[in-house]
Amino acid sequence: MTKTISIFGLGYVGCVSLGCLAQNGFRIIGIDVQKSRVDLINSGKATIVEKDIDRIVKEQFDKQMISASTEYYDAVLNSDVSIICVGTPSTEHGSLNLDYIYQTAKQIGEVLKDKNQYHVIAIRSTVLPKTNETVGKIITEISGKQRGTDFDVVSNPEFLREGKAVYDYFHPPFTLIGTDSDKAAEIMKELYKKVNGKFIRTEILPAEIIKYVNNSYHALKVTFANEVGNICKQQNIDSHVVMDLFCQDKQLNISSYYFKPGFAYGGSCLPKDLKALKTMAHDKNLQSPVLDSIENSNQYQITLVTEMIEQTGHKKIGILGVAFKQGTDDLRYSPMISVLHTLIKKGYEIRFYDDYVHEALSTGANKEFIEQNLPDLQEMLCQTIKEVVSWADTVVFNRKSTDFGKYLTLFPDKTFIDLTRTIKKTSADNYIGICW
Repeated sequence: MTKTISIFGLGYVGCVSLGCLAQNGFRIIGIDVQKSRVDLINSGKATIVEKDIDRIVKEQFDKQMISASTEYYDAVLNSDVSIICVGTPSTEHGSLNLDYIYQTAKQIGEVLKDKNQYHVIAIRSTVLPKTNETVGKIITEISGKQRGTDFDVVSNPEFLREGKAVYDYFHPPFTLIGTDSDKAAEIMKELYKKVNGKFIRTEILPAEIIKYVNNSYHALKVTFANEVGNICKQQNIDSHVVMDLFCQDKQLNISSYYFKPGFAYGGSCLPKDLKALKTMAHDKNLQSPVLDSIENSNQYQITLVTEMIEQTGHKKIGILGVAFKQGTDDLRYSPMISVLHTLIKKGYEIRFYDDYVHEALSTGANKEFIEQNLPDLQEMLCQTIKEVVSWADTVVFNRKSTDFGKYLTLFPDKTFIDLTRTIKKTSADNYIGICW
């Protein structure tokens, strides 16, 4: 059973982790190069100003559950887990300076050279993808010990808000551990058994990048709400009422819906209403850079798919699904039609199948659209999926279907491009995912 934890870095994340882990029953040894921080902890005082942490540190210091030192050797030697919470400041180019991370890895490696017990190193600092891998290599090289046998490195990103860090520690959205080690996962699960929140084990790379994704989205939310607020003000509309209404929609607005990487959006509603909101801003001489960038980003995804098809070197292209989304027959606002336009102009041969579009090709709005934009579309239509796949050299999945996976094996010489992640996992050489 894990009893003692060493924590490298006694700044914001390190101090909160030190106090909260001690409150949960673990003996904590803090390590920091700044003697002033070490002295504060050894006086029962927190190194940061944060609600409740000063009380927790004082209580746990009085119980002799925490101590601190500028020396790392004994701390690692006498602990079961080392948590890295050192700083990762930005460089002038916008990347991260990981020198403190790697220096800590070297120090841990030096100690593990003399240690016989299995040790877990948890990276809690916000780091770049593949930092975990590099830390493991540094420790292996210096210690002579083997990752997976003598030690393991896990990624354990923090989700703490300043001002609510102690609350967030005990009530996180989830506790995330990135590791390929069952043993390390169980040890980390024990560390967080008294924390309110789901324990999620995942692969290392997703755990390393998730904090960047989270915070970038939070930044997007702030700027999106501000742009909406600016527009509402000019229309004499209460922006807080609008955004309160926006947040009432838990089915689409505040949900996982739409958060699936893949192909571009289409349809009549999204492009039309986005353009209308942007126009409201521009008519009032307001700048709306976030709103303005959405259409450009969407167009880039269309361009990306076109380039992926061109890079196969094939001229016979089969498309499975051409309407703007699954379950509809509407071609008028389909991003796939934009791809077809470009390919046809460049001399590509196209065949497609879309079960919802078959009957609609000769009636209503689709008929008028085809006559004006793609008069030869009817000739490209196939009656079955297999007809498309058998004919084409490259096949594009623009629909989800449990049947599509079999074609990778049946036609190993063809290239398959997946825009919907209809195929979850495959090692097939003839498969390409748009965002994965």
